[in-house]
Amino acid sequence: MPALPSAPPPPFRSDGAAAPQASPQATARLRIVTYNVRRCYGLDGRYAPGRIAEILAESAADVVALQELDVRRARSGGIDQAVAIASELRMNLHFHPAMRVVEELYGDAILSLLPLELKKAGPLPGTGGALRTEPRGALWVEARLAGTPVQIINTHFGLLARERLLQAEAIAGPDWLGHSACRGPTVLVGDLNSGPGSRAYRRIAAKLTDAQRANGRRPVPTFPTRWPILRIDHVFVGGGIGVERVATLRGGAARLASDHVPLCVDLTVPAAATSGPERSPENSEGAG
Repeated sequence: MPALPSAPPPPFRSDGAAAPQASPQATARLRIVTYNVRRCYGLDGRYAPGRIAEILAESAADVVALQELDVRRARSGGIDQAVAIASELRMNLHFHPAMRVVEELYGDAILSLLPLELKKAGPLPGTGGALRTEPRGALWVEARLAGTPVQIINTHFGLLARERLLQAEAIAGPDWLGHSACRGPTVLVGDLNSGPGSRAYRRIAAKLTDAQRANGRRPVPTFPTRWPILRIDHVFVGGGIGVERVATLRGGAARLASDHVPLCVDLTVPAAATSGPERSPENSEGAG
Protein backbone atom coordinates (compact mmCIF):
# COMPACT_ATOMS: atom_id res chain seq x y z
CA MET A 1 0.00 0.00 0.00
CA PRO A 2 1.31 3.48 -0.77
CA ALA A 3 2.56 5.31 2.26
CA LEU A 4 -0.03 7.43 3.98
CA PRO A 5 0.94 10.86 5.29
CA SER A 6 3.38 10.51 8.19
CA ALA A 7 2.19 13.64 9.97
CA PRO A 8 -1.61 13.80 9.74
CA PRO A 9 -3.50 16.91 10.81
CA PRO A 10 -5.38 16.90 14.13
CA PRO A 11 -8.34 14.50 14.06
CA PHE A 12 -11.56 15.92 12.65
CA ARG A 13 -14.80 15.29 14.53
CA SER A 14 -17.83 14.74 12.31
CA ASP A 15 -20.22 16.01 15.00
CA GLY A 16 -18.61 19.45 14.86
CA ALA A 17 -17.13 19.29 18.35
CA ALA A 18 -13.49 19.94 19.14
CA ALA A 19 -11.40 16.81 19.11
CA PRO A 20 -10.99 15.71 22.75
CA GLN A 21 -7.65 15.10 24.39
CA ALA A 22 -8.68 11.64 25.45
CA SER A 23 -6.91 8.45 26.42
CA PRO A 24 -6.20 5.89 23.68
CA GLN A 25 -9.11 3.82 25.01
CA ALA A 26 -11.61 6.58 24.13
CA THR A 27 -11.51 5.83 20.41
CA ALA A 28 -10.82 2.91 18.09
CA ARG A 29 -9.31 3.10 14.63
CA LEU A 30 -11.04 1.84 11.52
CA ARG A 31 -9.59 1.64 8.01
CA ILE A 32 -12.16 1.47 5.22
CA VAL A 33 -11.69 1.12 1.46
CA THR A 34 -14.33 1.74 -1.20
CA TYR A 35 -13.61 0.32 -4.64
CA ASN A 36 -15.60 -0.04 -7.85
CA VAL A 37 -13.98 -3.19 -9.23
CA ARG A 38 -15.54 -3.16 -12.74
CA ARG A 39 -16.55 -6.83 -12.57
CA CYS A 40 -12.85 -7.63 -11.92
CA TYR A 41 -11.95 -6.86 -15.55
CA GLY A 42 -8.83 -4.71 -15.70
CA LEU A 43 -7.83 -2.02 -18.15
CA ASP A 44 -5.35 -4.53 -19.56
CA GLY A 45 -8.20 -6.88 -20.49
CA ARG A 46 -7.40 -9.39 -17.74
CA TYR A 47 -10.19 -10.97 -15.74
CA ALA A 48 -8.59 -11.22 -12.32
CA PRO A 49 -10.60 -11.37 -9.07
CA GLY A 50 -7.38 -12.48 -7.39
CA ARG A 51 -5.69 -9.23 -8.37
CA ILE A 52 -8.49 -7.26 -6.71
CA ALA A 53 -8.03 -9.36 -3.57
CA GLU A 54 -4.28 -8.67 -3.59
CA ILE A 55 -4.83 -4.92 -3.80
CA LEU A 56 -7.27 -5.06 -0.90
CA ALA A 57 -4.95 -7.25 1.16
CA GLU A 58 -2.15 -4.72 0.71
CA SER A 59 -4.46 -1.94 1.88
CA ALA A 60 -4.80 -3.63 5.30
CA ALA A 61 -8.41 -2.45 5.46
CA ASP A 62 -10.75 -3.47 8.26
CA VAL A 63 -13.81 -2.88 6.07
CA VAL A 64 -14.05 -3.07 2.28
CA ALA A 65 -16.99 -1.78 0.23
CA LEU A 66 -17.11 -3.08 -3.34
CA GLN A 67 -19.28 -2.10 -6.29
CA GLU A 68 -19.91 -3.83 -9.64
CA LEU A 69 -19.50 -7.45 -8.62
CA ASP A 70 -20.69 -10.36 -10.75
CA VAL A 71 -22.09 -13.44 -9.06
CA ARG A 72 -22.62 -16.59 -11.13
CA ARG A 73 -22.72 -14.57 -14.37
CA ALA A 74 -21.74 -16.30 -17.59
CA ARG A 75 -19.75 -13.28 -18.77
CA SER A 76 -17.46 -13.73 -15.73
CA GLY A 77 -17.09 -17.48 -15.88
CA GLY A 78 -19.88 -18.19 -13.39
CA ILE A 79 -17.67 -17.17 -10.47
CA ASP A 80 -19.14 -15.72 -7.29
CA GLN A 81 -16.76 -12.76 -7.17
CA ALA A 82 -17.94 -11.59 -3.75
CA VAL A 83 -17.25 -14.95 -2.13
CA ALA A 84 -13.97 -15.42 -4.01
CA ILE A 85 -12.56 -12.08 -2.83
CA ALA A 86 -13.89 -12.46 0.72
CA SER A 87 -12.38 -15.95 0.93
CA GLU A 88 -8.97 -14.69 -0.16
CA LEU A 89 -9.11 -11.96 2.49
CA ARG A 90 -10.71 -14.24 5.12
CA MET A 91 -13.35 -11.60 5.70
CA ASN A 92 -17.01 -11.72 6.63
CA LEU A 93 -19.31 -10.83 3.75
CA HIS A 94 -22.72 -9.41 2.89
CA PHE A 95 -23.75 -9.01 -0.74
CA HIS A 96 -26.72 -7.23 -2.27
CA PRO A 97 -27.81 -8.03 -5.83
CA ALA A 98 -28.97 -4.77 -7.36
CA MET A 99 -29.78 -6.70 -10.53
CA ARG A 100 -30.95 -10.27 -11.14
CA VAL A 101 -31.05 -12.12 -14.43
CA VAL A 102 -32.48 -15.54 -13.56
CA GLU A 103 -29.67 -17.04 -11.43
CA GLU A 104 -27.12 -14.41 -12.38
CA LEU A 105 -26.55 -11.54 -9.94
CA TYR A 106 -24.80 -8.18 -10.10
CA GLY A 107 -24.32 -5.79 -7.22
CA ASP A 108 -22.38 -4.56 -4.25
CA ALA A 109 -20.79 -6.02 -1.14
CA ILE A 110 -19.36 -5.17 2.25
CA LEU A 111 -16.48 -7.30 3.54
CA SER A 112 -14.88 -7.01 6.95
CA LEU A 113 -12.59 -8.58 9.49
CA LEU A 114 -15.11 -7.36 12.08
CA PRO A 115 -18.38 -9.06 12.99
CA LEU A 116 -21.16 -7.84 10.68
CA GLU A 117 -24.91 -7.77 11.15
CA LEU A 118 -27.14 -7.14 8.15
CA LYS A 119 -29.52 -4.26 8.83
CA LYS A 120 -31.04 -3.65 5.41
CA ALA A 121 -30.49 -4.45 1.74
CA GLY A 122 -32.75 -3.15 -0.97
CA PRO A 123 -33.32 -1.24 -4.20
CA LEU A 124 -33.04 2.48 -4.78
CA PRO A 125 -35.47 4.41 -6.99
CA GLY A 126 -34.86 4.89 -10.69
CA THR A 127 -36.35 7.19 -13.27
CA GLY A 128 -39.01 4.73 -14.42
CA GLY A 129 -41.12 5.26 -17.49
CA ALA A 130 -39.80 4.71 -21.00
CA LEU A 131 -36.24 5.55 -19.98
CA ARG A 132 -35.19 2.38 -18.19
CA THR A 133 -31.87 2.50 -16.39
CA GLU A 134 -29.72 -0.07 -14.61
CA PRO A 135 -31.21 -1.05 -11.23
CA ARG A 136 -29.39 0.38 -8.24
CA GLY A 137 -29.38 -0.58 -4.58
CA ALA A 138 -27.80 -0.14 -1.19
CA LEU A 139 -26.49 -2.39 1.55
CA TRP A 140 -26.44 -1.49 5.25
CA VAL A 141 -24.58 -3.47 7.89
CA GLU A 142 -23.64 -2.87 11.49
CA ALA A 143 -20.02 -3.61 12.36
CA ARG A 144 -18.75 -3.99 15.91
CA LEU A 145 -15.49 -2.21 16.63
CA ALA A 146 -14.19 -2.71 20.17
CA GLY A 147 -17.78 -3.02 21.35
CA THR A 148 -18.98 0.05 19.46
CA PRO A 149 -21.67 -0.40 16.80
CA VAL A 150 -20.80 1.34 13.53
CA GLN A 151 -23.43 1.72 10.81
CA ILE A 152 -21.97 1.24 7.31
CA ILE A 153 -23.91 1.77 4.08
CA ASN A 154 -22.49 0.93 0.65
CA THR A 155 -24.20 2.10 -2.52
CA HIS A 156 -23.74 2.72 -6.24
CA PHE A 157 -25.79 5.51 -7.82
CA GLY A 158 -26.94 5.67 -11.43
CA LEU A 159 -25.57 7.45 -14.47
CA LEU A 160 -28.33 10.04 -14.95
CA ALA A 161 -28.45 13.18 -12.81
CA ARG A 162 -32.18 12.81 -12.23
CA GLU A 163 -31.94 9.26 -10.90
CA ARG A 164 -28.90 10.09 -8.78
CA LEU A 165 -30.87 12.82 -7.01
CA LEU A 166 -33.74 10.40 -6.39
CA GLN A 167 -31.28 7.87 -5.00
CA ALA A 168 -29.58 10.46 -2.78
CA GLU A 169 -32.97 11.54 -1.44
CA ALA A 170 -33.78 7.92 -0.65
CA ILE A 171 -30.47 7.29 1.13
CA ALA A 172 -30.84 10.50 3.15
CA GLY A 173 -34.46 9.66 3.97
CA PRO A 174 -36.20 7.64 6.70
CA ASP A 175 -35.43 4.20 5.25
CA TRP A 176 -31.66 4.60 5.44
CA LEU A 177 -29.68 7.41 7.07
CA GLY A 178 -32.83 8.84 8.65
CA HIS A 179 -33.92 5.54 10.19
CA SER A 180 -34.02 5.38 13.99
CA ALA A 181 -31.59 2.43 13.94
CA CYS A 182 -29.04 4.40 11.92
CA ARG A 183 -27.63 6.50 14.74
CA GLY A 184 -24.27 6.91 16.38
CA PRO A 185 -21.09 6.36 14.34
CA THR A 186 -22.12 6.13 10.69
CA VAL A 187 -20.23 5.70 7.41
CA LEU A 188 -21.69 5.99 3.90
CA VAL A 189 -19.42 4.83 1.09
CA GLY A 190 -19.61 4.04 -2.57
CA ASP A 191 -19.50 5.10 -6.17
CA LEU A 192 -22.06 7.91 -6.28
CA ASN A 193 -21.26 8.88 -9.88
CA SER A 194 -21.60 12.39 -8.46
CA GLY A 195 -19.03 15.13 -8.08
CA PRO A 196 -19.00 17.75 -5.30
CA GLY A 197 -20.95 20.23 -7.42
CA SER A 198 -23.90 17.92 -8.00
CA ARG A 199 -27.27 18.06 -6.28
CA ALA A 200 -26.98 14.40 -5.28
CA TYR A 201 -23.65 15.04 -3.55
CA ARG A 202 -25.01 18.10 -1.77
CA ARG A 203 -27.99 16.13 -0.49
CA ILE A 204 -25.73 13.57 1.15
CA ALA A 205 -23.30 16.24 2.38
CA ALA A 206 -26.21 17.91 4.18
CA LYS A 207 -26.49 14.78 6.36
CA LEU A 208 -22.88 13.64 6.70
CA THR A 209 -19.35 14.99 6.34
CA ASP A 210 -17.22 14.29 3.28
CA ALA A 211 -14.12 12.57 4.70
CA GLN A 212 -11.95 14.00 1.93
CA ARG A 213 -12.75 17.54 3.05
CA ALA A 214 -12.07 16.99 6.75
CA ASN A 215 -9.25 19.05 8.25
CA GLY A 216 -9.07 21.27 5.19
CA ARG A 217 -7.60 18.51 3.04
CA ARG A 218 -7.29 18.86 -0.69
CA PRO A 219 -9.59 16.18 -2.10
CA VAL A 220 -8.20 13.77 -4.68
CA PRO A 221 -10.04 12.40 -7.76
CA THR A 222 -10.82 8.71 -8.16
CA PHE A 223 -11.83 8.27 -11.82
CA PRO A 224 -10.63 7.27 -14.36
CA THR A 225 -7.64 5.33 -13.11
CA ARG A 226 -5.08 6.36 -15.72
CA TRP A 227 -5.76 10.09 -15.48
CA PRO A 228 -8.04 10.71 -12.49
CA ILE A 229 -9.99 13.94 -12.93
CA LEU A 230 -13.37 13.15 -11.34
CA ARG A 231 -14.15 12.67 -7.66
CA ILE A 232 -17.12 10.33 -7.75
CA ASP A 233 -16.14 7.68 -5.18
CA HIS A 234 -16.83 8.89 -1.68
CA VAL A 235 -16.63 8.24 2.05
CA PHE A 236 -18.99 10.23 4.27
CA VAL A 237 -18.94 10.07 8.07
CA GLY A 238 -21.14 11.11 10.97
CA GLY A 239 -21.91 10.41 14.61
CA GLY A 240 -18.62 11.67 16.00
CA ILE A 241 -16.36 9.66 13.69
CA GLY A 242 -12.99 11.33 13.15
CA VAL A 243 -10.91 11.35 9.98
CA GLU A 244 -7.16 10.77 10.37
CA ARG A 245 -5.90 9.99 6.87
CA VAL A 246 -7.16 9.79 3.31
CA ALA A 247 -5.34 8.19 0.37
CA THR A 248 -6.02 6.84 -3.09
CA LEU A 249 -4.26 3.58 -3.89
CA ARG A 250 -2.78 4.16 -7.33
CA GLY A 251 0.40 2.11 -7.26
CA GLY A 252 1.18 -1.40 -8.41
CA ALA A 253 -1.69 -3.56 -9.62
CA ALA A 254 -4.26 -0.86 -8.83
CA ARG A 255 -3.09 1.05 -11.91
CA LEU A 256 -4.71 -1.55 -14.17
CA ALA A 257 -7.16 -3.59 -12.09
CA SER A 258 -10.21 -1.33 -12.62
CA ASP A 259 -11.25 1.98 -14.12
CA HIS A 260 -11.71 3.39 -10.60
CA VAL A 261 -9.03 4.12 -7.99
CA PRO A 262 -9.54 2.58 -4.53
CA LEU A 263 -10.20 5.23 -1.87
CA CYS A 264 -8.74 4.40 1.55
CA VAL A 265 -9.70 6.33 4.69
CA ASP A 266 -8.48 5.93 8.28
CA LEU A 267 -11.15 6.81 10.82
CA THR A 268 -11.42 7.10 14.59
CA VAL A 269 -14.60 5.83 16.18
CA PRO A 270 -15.72 7.08 19.61
CA ALA A 271 -16.25 4.60 22.41
CA ALA A 272 -19.70 3.06 22.70
CA ALA A 273 -22.34 4.92 24.64
CA THR A 274 -25.06 3.07 26.53
CA SER A 275 -28.35 3.10 24.66
CA GLY A 276 -31.64 1.24 24.64
CA PRO A 277 -32.69 -1.45 22.17
CA GLU A 278 -33.24 -0.40 18.58
CA ARG A 279 -35.70 -1.63 15.99
CA SER A 280 -33.94 -2.92 12.91
CA PRO A 281 -35.18 -1.62 9.55
CA GLU A 282 -37.20 -3.97 7.42
CA ASN A 283 -34.90 -5.83 5.07
CA SER A 284 -36.62 -5.35 1.74
CA GLU A 285 -34.36 -7.71 -0.17
CA GLY A 286 -32.14 -10.55 0.90
CA ALA A 287 -28.37 -10.44 1.02
CA GLY A 288 -25.91 -13.25 1.30
